[in-house]
Amino acid sequence: MSEAASANADIVRDADAAVQVLAQVRAEIGKVVFGQERVVELVLSTLLAGGHALLIGAPGLAKTKLVETTARALGLDWGRVQFTPDLMPSDILGSEILDEGAAGAKSFRFIKGPVFTSLLMADEINRASPRTQSALLQAMQERHVTVAGAGYDLPKPFHVLATQNPIEQEGTYPLPEAQLDRFLLKVDVDYPDNETERRILIETTGAQEQAIRAVLDASQLLSLQALVRRMPVPEKVLEAILRLVRSARPEQTDHPQVKKHVEWGPSPRAGQALMLAARSRALLRGRLAPSLDDIDALAEPALGHRMALAYDPTGQGGSLSALIKELASKAA
Repeated sequence: MSEAASANADIVRDADAAVQVLAQVRAEIGKVVFGQERVVELVLSTLLAGGHALLIGAPGLAKTKLVETTARALGLDWGRVQFTPDLMPSDILGSEILDEGAAGAKSFRFIKGPVFTSLLMADEINRASPRTQSALLQAMQERHVTVAGAGYDLPKPFHVLATQNPIEQEGTYPLPEAQLDRFLLKVDVDYPDNETERRILIETTGAQEQAIRAVLDASQLLSLQALVRRMPVPEKVLEAILRLVRSARPEQTDHPQVKKHVEWGPSPRAGQALMLAARSRALLRGRLAPSLDDIDALAEPALGHRMALAYDPTGQGGSLSALIKELASKAA
């Protein structure tokens, strides 16, 4: 057997095993998070791709429960930070304190902050000041933080699932473009349908709560992330990603609506996010390679926070989501 054929056989074997394990993970999450299959799929796609996700939804839509349940099903340590206007960078990263030994010798000791966990929930991230928000930038990009001139590595894996309330915007600080770009996907969390809400009322107000079983652990998740990066991407999918990302930039597109209404387009990181998330979604759906359907489904979550519409006083420019959907259909 040739080296390439052997490598392909290994990917097929590992992918088959991963599909079964991931189905169990989704089943565990589904025990307590109802009717959010798309949200769960996008969050798991983000984690399998090794990235961070921004969850946008009104209060009470089980965002915190989703993060906690996902962490338990994946066997990860997790922590939660409630972002407020008075939150300081040291409240996230940690700080140094002065210790005095028995002999009177004094030395500084670093006390780790909540960022030193595998899965960090940054709740209402846009309520903190830009200075505090920026404390996460290095951690999210480099998996490494610097405090008082000393560097500290974060655990592996390390992921941030941040939430944002789209309704109440008083006293908030919009996330800068540089930080938005660090999120692999933006996930919109919507209200449940009638049957799902009925199930929520019945199953979450009883005397017992479902126990979540850990299906994976941190090392197994790292192995799955390595598998995602080994998965092949068909040439037609690669070309579709390129066409989509480049067509969304006013400087490079022939699309009249983009030229007229888009203020700034997605960076190359958007294409990287699409490549990785498409592989993850394919694996979650039992496929060995991504398809054009994955690109269509992930276009808005990958691009929606990486581009912006220019101010339109006429109000006739349409929505960004509709524009991305149109661009994705043409790219395919």
